[in-house]
Amino acid sequence: MKIYRLNRLFNPKSNRCFDVAVDHGFFNERGFLQGIENLEKSVKTLVAAAPDAIQLTVGQAHYLQSTPGKNKPALVLRTDVANVYGNKLPSSLFSRMIEAPVEQALRLDAVCVVVNLFRIPEQPEVTDQCILNILKLKPECDRIGMPLMIEPLVFQSNEKAGGYMVDGDLDKILPLVRQAVELGADIIKADPTDDVSVYNKVVEIAGRIPVLVRGGGKAPDKEILERTEKLIQQGASGIVYGRNIIQHADPAGMTRALMAIVHDGATASEAAKFIKA
Repeated sequence: MKIYRLNRLFNPKSNRCFDVAVDHGFFNERGFLQGIENLEKSVKTLVAAAPDAIQLTVGQAHYLQSTPGKNKPALVLRTDVANVYGNKLPSSLFSRMIEAPVEQALRLDAVCVVVNLFRIPEQPEVTDQCILNILKLKPECDRIGMPLMIEPLVFQSNEKAGGYMVDGDLDKILPLVRQAVELGADIIKADPTDDVSVYNKVVEIAGRIPVLVRGGGKAPDKEILERTEKLIQQGASGIVYGRNIIQHADPAGMTRALMAIVHDGATASEAAKFIKA
């Protein structure tokens, strides 16, 4: 039953989830490694800060799962690798899924698998590959009882933003989120909208499927905390942040600050007290 694993992913107090993504090394971009050059050290720091989950790849999950004790964060396993994040796209693009992803997730005691659904300007073939990945993954997840997180990501042009900056256009985000739901997502990880006050429309279009908000590019603490507070008020079921934590001077403090907002209803100013100056 998927609910058994979802119960390990979502915090029982708030029924929300804070997942820290540190799977960036999968995508073969030098800039993505900042803050996680020593991933073992990074994972230890995050485990001590105790988010609900840490998102890792098959080659790095052991840093989390070999941690002694039963109270460590849950594992969310990244199942696909792509070459779509550079400022200049290569001549041939791909989004490939690892072999036997659900079986590998079971062996690693993951509570969820995550897969991308890209919308990249002028690159519909990558979307096609993503859909094929999801179509293969969905029946396996249902057969085993593994929750499926789909990550609908709307890119700005790679030349402008390096393929990793959020396109917060609501009219682009809504149909891609709905497509992810139609394809069978148990959880949605979606971009924030430029206008945070309309994020309730993203939550609404997902129906009963919980929406976790992607962090996107690095931003100042005040902006991140205030945005997160507003997103939770708009009905988001949690967050999946990466670079705004792992590239922070105080990743543990930033984790605790965000947890206070997501789980305790703290304001941005209240949460900021957890971060060391």
